[in-house]
Amino acid sequence: MKNQRVLKKRPKKVIIEENTTVSCPECSSTDFDHDSSRGEISCKHCGTVIDENMIDNGPEWRAFNHEQKNSRTRVGAPLSHAIHDHGLCTDIDFKNNCIPQKNIATFYRLRKWNKKIRISGSRERNLASALSQLDRKCSNLALPRTVRENASVMYRKALENKLIRGRTIEGVIAAVIYIACRLNRIPRTLAEVSVESEASSKEIGRTYRFLARELKIRLHPTSPADYIPRFATKLDASNDLEIKAIRIVEKSRNEGLTNGKGPSGIAAAALYIASLLVNERKSQKNVAEVAGVTEVTLRNRYKELSENLNLALI
Repeated sequence: MKNQRVLKKRPKKVIIEENTTVSCPECSSTDFDHDSSRGEISCKHCGTVIDENMIDNGPEWRAFNHEQKNSRTRVGAPLSHAIHDHGLCTDIDFKNNCIPQKNIATFYRLRKWNKKIRISGSRERNLASALSQLDRKCSNLALPRTVRENASVMYRKALENKLIRGRTIEGVIAAVIYIACRLNRIPRTLAEVSVESEASSKEIGRTYRFLARELKIRLHPTSPADYIPRFATKLDASNDLEIKAIRIVEKSRNEGLTNGKGPSGIAAAALYIASLLVNERKSQKNVAEVAGVTEVTLRNRYKELSENLNLALI
């Protein structure tokens, strides 16, 4: 009995869970140091190891820049409203390199039925067709991803609320694209949207007002200043001309000269006046073509702004 060793019990492991307050068993401190490289949690005051052999839920690879992170990430694409199934689908690859010869026909049938069951019912078929058209039209209009996502969400809401019945799919797609552009302050005129659609400007205008009313979307009036950067780029105008045109638009808005007038016409007139003021002349024909208005409209807006703002033009 004298030679028997007295073994001390190992301290019970403390498991730290989320949303729980744990204190150090030695000094009752709650200030811990998390060492992810060693998988330990220790007390900063006395150094007692509170937890060890922690599981690292992060990736096993390291990345030193954004490109390495994107190339080494092995997860799927993010969810997208622009795809009818939000991107949560399984595709069977068409590469038959590793498939035995006798199983090629079986995999071909699997691909065929997998493609069919992805779209079930008329609603899914309508949504898949409409969203593919919407994505193509947004690409032709050079619109960013945020506009496509917002337009897709609005089309889904219109489909759920049965607002598409009695209206053409082309008209509804063009209308939600126009609304999304207005919400993201990336202005596109009805004429520009109708060029990429089979619906007329009148139909698009009628449909977008109906959707905005039924879906309770509040659209603020489009400012002519939002059109100027795009029009100036198409005209190869300088930065001075662009800044001068924006100032003219702001001054005319403060004077109330933009009320009841088309924003593209006001923007075209401001660009034309600015070209005269900075001695960088642009022809009325070129400005009118870029803005999508007639030369008569441009001259009328030009006269109104120059007379009411007392601009000394040559």
